[in-house]
Amino acid sequence: MIDQVVKCKRCGLVYINPRLKPELILEGYSLGSDETFVSQSKGREITFSNALKRINNLTNHKRGRILDVGTAGGSFLHVAKKDGWDVSGCEPNKWLTEWSEKHYNLKITPGTIFDGNYKDEYFDVVTLWDVLEHVPNPKLVLLECNRVLKEDGLLVINYPDYGSWIAKLMGRRWVFLLSVHLYYFTPKTIKLILNKTGYNVIKESPHFQRLSLDYLVLRIKAYSKILHSVGKLFIKLPGVKKLQVPYWIGQTLIVAKKKSKEEQ
Repeated sequence: MIDQVVKCKRCGLVYINPRLKPELILEGYSLGSDETFVSQSKGREITFSNALKRINNLTNHKRGRILDVGTAGGSFLHVAKKDGWDVSGCEPNKWLTEWSEKHYNLKITPGTIFDGNYKDEYFDVVTLWDVLEHVPNPKLVLLECNRVLKEDGLLVINYPDYGSWIAKLMGRRWVFLLSVHLYYFTPKTIKLILNKTGYNVIKESPHFQRLSLDYLVLRIKAYSKILHSVGKLFIKLPGVKKLQVPYWIGQTLIVAKKKSKEEQ
């Protein structure tokens, strides 16, 4: 099946149409295991350590309460907890919540942000790492994040930029064109939806992530057989296979501050 990607004539938002019913999407995320995903936890910890430094700089190195929405295996919360943050998280996939408890000793709420019963204006920071493009209704999620954020609290989002030069260069072979991605944001459309849901954007930058070299070589097979063949030879060298390699294919980090009551 080939997904139909459409673009709104008014705002420019790109999205999949038609989409599955929200309950079917949530059911799909809540079931199954993902050993391949958690095998890359080391690289994610390095990635999130670097991202947390940026967050700490924006909070003047004050630690408080942080909520990670769609926390997956909990690597970000693990790093944040070690750094002194009071952490909370929610994740629809039951297997991943159990994995995070076993490997990181984290208590993750099974489900979405709407299942957490979080208090109004409770968190200093809310994060969505590779999440917003997956949810059936991004606007509702952002409004709920706004509700639980303290005034002047920070919202941190990582998303694949559909308007990036590399997305345009790769065209239909761009790695983030996936059936699980329901929305494709650009800097323009992400700022529009954030403004409408009560935020002011204060920072935007490329987001470099890390994965082990052997995993990257495995993934690149679908896009370039030549690079895959070269990579297979390279990872046979001593000490190379598990190198944590930084990569960027359009991932963008955006930080927004909750508007004051007067602004909203």
